[in-house]
Amino acid sequence: MKILVTGGAGFIASHVADAYIELGHEVVIVDNLSSGSKANLNSKAKFIEVDITDKAKIQEIIRQEQPEAINHHAAHIQVGYSVKNPQFDAENNIMGLLHIMEAAKEIPVKKVIMAATGGAMYGNKATPFTEEMKAEPLSPYGISKRAGELYLNYYHELYQIPYISLRYSNVYGPRQNAHGESGVIAIFSEMIAEGKVPAINGDGTHTRDYVYIEDVVRANILALNSSFVGELNIGTQTEISTNEVWRKVVAEMGVSIEEKHVVERPGEQVTSSLDYSKARKILGWEPSVNFDEGVRRVVAWYQNK
Repeated sequence: MKILVTGGAGFIASHVADAYIELGHEVVIVDNLSSGSKANLNSKAKFIEVDITDKAKIQEIIRQEQPEAINHHAAHIQVGYSVKNPQFDAENNIMGLLHIMEAAKEIPVKKVIMAATGGAMYGNKATPFTEEMKAEPLSPYGISKRAGELYLNYYHELYQIPYISLRYSNVYGPRQNAHGESGVIAIFSEMIAEGKVPAINGDGTHTRDYVYIEDVVRANILALNSSFVGELNIGTQTEISTNEVWRKVVAEMGVSIEEKHVVERPGEQVTSSLDYSKARKILGWEPSVNFDEGVRRVVAWYQNK
């Protein structure tokens, strides 16, 4: 199968592209390299540098390449920045998707898999979150991802393009960009490895659901061959505080550092964890890498980087 992977030079999608290629698929990667890296690109993939907000170029690529499936990971993912600049977030996450889908309907593409958010989708509700809960995102980032799902449903209803939206919890693992505002495990690991002292936003009691990249990749593989249409949570149903993350990374690094706290960021949820029972039923998916093992792998990667 020929698969177009958007954002394929980035953390998650580069791992997904690798897995698709290993399975024998033909992969075309598009990425603007704003946060991704050429070092993440698989040499067996065709790479085209383009921004999905460039309507003419991205649509020309889709028409020329004629992919059978699109795995859409290119997006603006910074919650804090989306609060400061919601227009920029919408241009990337909503308009970028529309540019892709308007060309995709012409081919037509047989399947679209989109990376969405589980952590920022449901608002401050009782955890774990289920797909049946009303989506009430608290940030423009979460809102744009929900809008993307609704547009995918529109293209499915009118143009019969099947889709699966994978609502990720907090994904972590090797290759994660430690220079943005997300990816706290990567940020802590890289800064400590460089002899710096990272800061914890707020009092560190906010909890998140951390899912390892290997498990996320498996969800993208299973989604490719599934006839299901709709949204699926991809998480572990386990809540871990930022303070716990800090202590685990510090322990794995084998250093002794005093915690440093700064002002909490606006638009942040207090807690989140995802019920993955629907993904288990539909895809046969469940997480396999526990948090302690995942952190050990990430720390080892940064220490040997």
